[in-house]
Amino acid sequence: MIHPQAIVDDRATLADNVRVGPWSLIGPDVEIGPDCVIESHVVIRGPTQIGAGNHIYQFSTVGESTPDLKYRNEPTRLIIGDRNTIREGVTIHRGTVQDRGETIIGDDNLIMAYAHIGHDSVIGNNTILVNNVALAGHVHVGDFAILSGYTLVHQFCRIGSHSFSGMQTAIGKDVPAYITVSGSPAEAKTINTEGLRRRGFSDQAISQLRRAFKILYRQNLTLDIALQRLETMLSDTPEVKVLIDSIRASERGIVR
Repeated sequence: MIHPQAIVDDRATLADNVRVGPWSLIGPDVEIGPDCVIESHVVIRGPTQIGAGNHIYQFSTVGESTPDLKYRNEPTRLIIGDRNTIREGVTIHRGTVQDRGETIIGDDNLIMAYAHIGHDSVIGNNTILVNNVALAGHVHVGDFAILSGYTLVHQFCRIGSHSFSGMQTAIGKDVPAYITVSGSPAEAKTINTEGLRRRGFSDQAISQLRRAFKILYRQNLTLDIALQRLETMLSDTPEVKVLIDSIRASERGIVR
């Protein structure tokens, strides 16, 4: 199932049913799991580990070394989970020894055309990176987050679970869970109501998360006092804990 015009290094390991299109290059120390499809003109460099059921489209470069000037060709890694769709022209870089030494992408993600995932980034599960999203190094993206087209994320930022960015958003601080942001620089606008409905959150939970948003963003409270008030909601709305945890995990400060 490997096209005769593909180049696959002898030190790469591919499951028996992996499909590789013409003019693709798979280098040494690359592992590709079952049911993966690698279209034509794809470059995959190692050390890279790719799970099962992934589909990588033409002209993508996966597992390339980072252009970070501190990088000195150390053997860092890229790890990709299962059932990810990586569309045309995507670039994904391996990690650096100055951080975790690996870039990690979870399961069931859609990474659309010409998106970039920088070194040492960690992408959760079920995320969508729309066309031309650019993540600098060390970025963390939580589960079910959606970043609209041309969103830019500064290094070391954290994007909370179930959050949403509008198109052309420039994110320079952490985005808490559930929050919709837009603008340059990014500003918090509201709770990601439509996304939560699609994922089966109850009307009551969504209503309470809207209340949590008002406490955090509309009552002119200090962050410490806002967090104290959010904690009083936990008994009735356990979903608020994800919001609180995302704020407490912030090191750069949150979009506010």
